[in-house]
Amino acid sequence: MTTALITGSTAGIGAAFARRLAADGHDVVLVARDLKRLREQATELHDRHGVEAEVLAADLSEEDGIAAVEARLSDRKQPVDMLVNNAGFGNKGRFLEVSMADELKMLTVHCEAVLRLTSAAAASMKDRRRGAVVNVASVAAFVPRGTYGASKAWVVQFTQGAARDLAGSGVRLMALCPGFVRTEFHERAGMGTDNIPGWMWLDADKLVAAALADLERGKTLSIPDPRYKALMGVVKLAPRGLLGGVSSKAGRKYGPR
Repeated sequence: MTTALITGSTAGIGAAFARRLAADGHDVVLVARDLKRLREQATELHDRHGVEAEVLAADLSEEDGIAAVEARLSDRKQPVDMLVNNAGFGNKGRFLEVSMADELKMLTVHCEAVLRLTSAAAASMKDRRRGAVVNVASVAAFVPRGTYGASKAWVVQFTQGAARDLAGSGVRLMALCPGFVRTEFHERAGMGTDNIPGWMWLDADKLVAAALADLERGKTLSIPDPRYKALMGVVKLAPRGLLGGVSSKAGRKYGPR
């Protein structure tokens, strides 16, 4: 049996990863802030799939939370074979409308936690010459979109750079860049979604299936849907100034996840 650790596991993309990996026979370590929801999720996955489901309540915007997950990933007696860095959130509002405390919290969760947890997991995996890390970013990484987009762009660049450095070590790293996914993400951020066209919405379970297939193929970047692949192709050709205006306006109401 192999073990997968998923942050932000109780909802959305994280929950979809937990369901799929448990169904595939992986033991899971479930990480989120809400201990009650974690225990309910662990019981469901254990009863349905017969896997071991460990819970770890941790707030990745706090030092103690990051350190607790680092310690679990560094435990050589209970090795983790796959890390899914999924925890994240959005802030509603333009630059200077969002408090500095909230901006810094986002950078802690999206960048510092991802750096530290990836490093802890990869060091242990490298010693065993096998393992995988999936860092959940966003298509917002490819457009000018304030702190959220900038933090996700960092995730993409960091992941692909680390993957290059670890080539041949047995450790695979991949940045996952979804678009709009039907999760709790927007509701938690107080973002409206009424103006998002129906064709732009993705199903979390199908997204995870496509992402895992990309990971098996050795990709370091996954945009797991033909619609968004095409859209990102257009983005590469569009003027940055135009993209900045459109993405900034959209970001005040909703944001990709």
